[in-house]
Amino acid sequence: MQPDILRKLEALEERHQEVEQLLSQSEIIADLDKFRELNREYSRLQETVEVFRAYRTALEDVAELERMLQGPDADLKAMAEEELEPTRKTLDEYEHKLQLLLLPHDEKDDSDCFLEIRAGTGGDEAALFSGDLFRMYSKYVDAKGWHLEIVSQSEGEVGGFKEIICKLTGEGAYGYMKFESGGHRVQRVPVTETQGRVHTSACTVMVLPVIPPAKAPEINPADLRVDTYRSSGAGGQHINKTDSAIRITHLPTGIVVECQDERSQHQNRARAMEVLYSRLAKLEDDKRNAEADALRHSILSSGDRSDRIRTYNFPQSRVTDHRINLTLYRIDEIMEGALDLLLQPVIEQYQAEQLAALASQGSLQ
Repeated sequence: MQPDILRKLEALEERHQEVEQLLSQSEIIADLDKFRELNREYSRLQETVEVFRAYRTALEDVAELERMLQGPDADLKAMAEEELEPTRKTLDEYEHKLQLLLLPHDEKDDSDCFLEIRAGTGGDEAALFSGDLFRMYSKYVDAKGWHLEIVSQSEGEVGGFKEIICKLTGEGAYGYMKFESGGHRVQRVPVTETQGRVHTSACTVMVLPVIPPAKAPEINPADLRVDTYRSSGAGGQHINKTDSAIRITHLPTGIVVECQDERSQHQNRARAMEVLYSRLAKLEDDKRNAEADALRHSILSSGDRSDRIRTYNFPQSRVTDHRINLTLYRIDEIMEGALDLLLQPVIEQYQAEQLAALASQGSLQ
């Protein structure tokens, strides 16, 4: 391992000890925001420090086995020959894991996120598939121990959703779910099909990090048009009683956000503004990344909802992720929320791309 990487790891170990001490101080405990921030940092550092210590132990073991090979004792030499290769392999595994842990950390990955699902090509069948995707994500959220709140929804004529927006709250929600942004295609026999023919329909998914109030972009109130209207559809006993639903239009960009699932106009406005902040931040990120060729060609692509990332073929029980050419014949499990079957390989490939990019820049050797 390169000396600069070792120095960085030693600095992280020192910081881990420093944060541990800070977390025991009464003034830090009294400041809830600061305590949470330091606790998140401590959790991130914990794994790195543990792997680094295991790496150093393995390094010492390799050195000791190599010394035994040079010694006069035949029995010790035989033992060293037997154990050296597996120990070296363990050392290499720790080194690779440390390289992954040292990849630049995107603070947004720790954020809660908004998940937007929209029916595309395919009419009623696309709306039904939007409902299936929402159910899949809901089950995944439950398995992760996260929380899901519906922000707004527009139901399809025969079921499902023309559009549904929800907020996912949980540690690392955006870091996982950001890989779901893009086009999702379904191939199956629709319930409305009388001839038994397979149809192809599509939905689009967009995942946006929730922007903390302190980091929210400034918005001129004059740039907003706010309309109120009577809520419709599912949402609670308040429905159809008051004009509590909110539609906010950001005039400079034309972005429109609606929220009707909260119990008051004030709550709906606050939630709609949260979504607007996230969409405006995404717009700014897209501008900044427009010239970043490496990002544009990464597994995250451009983040454009038109990018087709996955196909769900029900007759063949097949799901294909086109970004990494992964095909699994486990569609029933995946639609029941076993999304990590797809997400983990995608995340690993993305990390491999990051490592390759850093190595080419000389940051990692």
